[in-house]
Amino acid sequence: MNRVILTPAVLPSSTLAELKQWLGVTTLHDDASLSALLACALETCEAFTGRMPLAASCEEILPSQAGWHALSTRPVQAITLVEGISPDGTRFALSTGTYEVDLDADGTGRVRFHSGTAHKVAVRFTAGLADDWHSLPDGLRHGVIRLAAHHHRQRDGDGARDGTSPLPPASVAALWRPWRRMRLT
Repeated sequence: MNRVILTPAVLPSSTLAELKQWLGVTTLHDDASLSALLACALETCEAFTGRMPLAASCEEILPSQAGWHALSTRPVQAITLVEGISPDGTRFALSTGTYEVDLDADGTGRVRFHSGTAHKVAVRFTAGLADDWHSLPDGLRHGVIRLAAHHHRQRDGDGARDGTSPLPPASVAALWRPWRRMRLT
């Protein structure tokens, strides 16, 4: 995936408080590391489900070949800008007749190029299941908290496993599985 997150989702302080309550942590000493674990858990949630949990502004670079090109990030809420990129990296506005955009019902954002007037094309968009933490479905939200707590406990050696599994713990996977989208290739 050739995606850059331009404006990441911001987690409210209540998210960190929720994780600290789950762990029974009352001090401020671990706030930075716990916040990092929450961010990592959100990334793992996206990797497992195939859907970006919280809305963020993103950009993907696509080839400018004629035809439809699907964005790899889902669910796309809106495609906001399409720019051409010249071989030297200079960006320029594409005329409106050279491309079309489409949002499928499953959240796939697609762009169709009619002619190759650019070397590559930058597509900016907003993607995510929920606009903010409190709008995120309970199963996803609770899974993020549980995964961050799991990683925190492993750091301390509490119930550590061998660490070779790329999958989240079964308790987290069970919460996220209803949201998982897989594609056959």
